[in-house]
Amino acid sequence: QVQLVESGGGLVEPGGSLRLSCAVSGFAFSYYAMTWVRQAPGSGLEWVSYITTGGDTTGYADSVKGRFTISRDNAKNTLYLQMNSLRPEDTAVYYCAKWEEWRSPRGQGTQVTVSS
Repeated sequence: QVQLVESGGGLVEPGGSLRLSCAVSGFAFSYYAMTWVRQAPGSGLEWVSYITTGGDTTGYADSVKGRFTISRDNAKNTLYLQMNSLRPEDTAVYYCAKWEEWRSPRGQGTQVTVSS
């Protein structure tokens, strides 16, 4: 059974940082490029970042470039998203997904709220 469990969200002030984690089971994690997507209130899914199987190539949406860093630990079947310099417009539910499934993430997501 495929499972992706996101964690690490919370309430943070503007300029703060959070580190999201995604624990994966039920498929060969190291064989798949992975991605983070988010959904803000009243909006559709927005792609945030991707990482290739070995972690050697990453990509970011312009809205987060220079502030967010994606990484993975294939030995731990875990995907990460380090988020720095957070802004109120980063408020959203964040999901991890296989790259090819980014439009239909399977997990419950983790809520990130940036507010003073």
